[in-house]
Amino acid sequence: MTDSLDPWRFFDKIYCISIDTRNDRRTEAKKQFTRAGLLERVEFVHVKKHPENREKGIFQSHMKCLKKGLQEGANHILIFEDDILIKNFHPQSLLNAVHFLKNKQNWNAFFLGAISSNIKKTEESSVVSIQYRCLAHAYALNRPFARQFSRQSWNNIPYDNLLQKQCKEFFALSPMIAFQSTASSDNQTIVLDRMRRFLGGLLFIQKSNEFFQRHKLLIICSHVIFFLIITILIGTF
Repeated sequence: MTDSLDPWRFFDKIYCISIDTRNDRRTEAKKQFTRAGLLERVEFVHVKKHPENREKGIFQSHMKCLKKGLQEGANHILIFEDDILIKNFHPQSLLNAVHFLKNKQNWNAFFLGAISSNIKKTEESSVVSIQYRCLAHAYALNRPFARQFSRQSWNNIPYDNLLQKQCKEFFALSPMIAFQSTASSDNQTIVLDRMRRFLGGLLFIQKSNEFFQRHKLLIICSHVIFFLIITILIGTF
């Protein structure tokens, strides 16, 4: 694939955060990156599990990647976490998306996968504007935003929440292709992990969220109509 047809070339630096003891996750992540044709571009950033505070460890790991990318002169920094699962990747769709970003210079963040509070269509069918809620396992930041965002210091606010507070000009690939696998995590509580698994895992939760946000109006209207019909039927007896 030539550079002009390789959508991954848009991202100057691509990092994958990986806890140094999790060789199992790195091995699986490499398989995912190979299938998507970007393994040779990915730099694994090995970090140590924070001894006391998981959220602080996540914050420090992501900030380390952002600062590293900025120091190396990157204009577009793409960051993965090593529990990445890539599904239904179509190069042309991502190519269309990066062309959209090239022409929209003031974008701040671009997600390959996330959970959102709202989704809106754009003029490019492969890109949606999102109200970001959480998940930072596959996303890119534009240099101006990354420079400003990376100046923040740890203040007991989870990394996802910091991103959410800055949510302006945030976009996502449509449909999304990056999910978190069911591999055991070093960065979440046992209760949270069990709850997610009970709900079908993050892949199911993320896909359900994307479907609902894309068809929210139709879903809400159909439910309202259903309950009105039930109410009328009950009233006739």
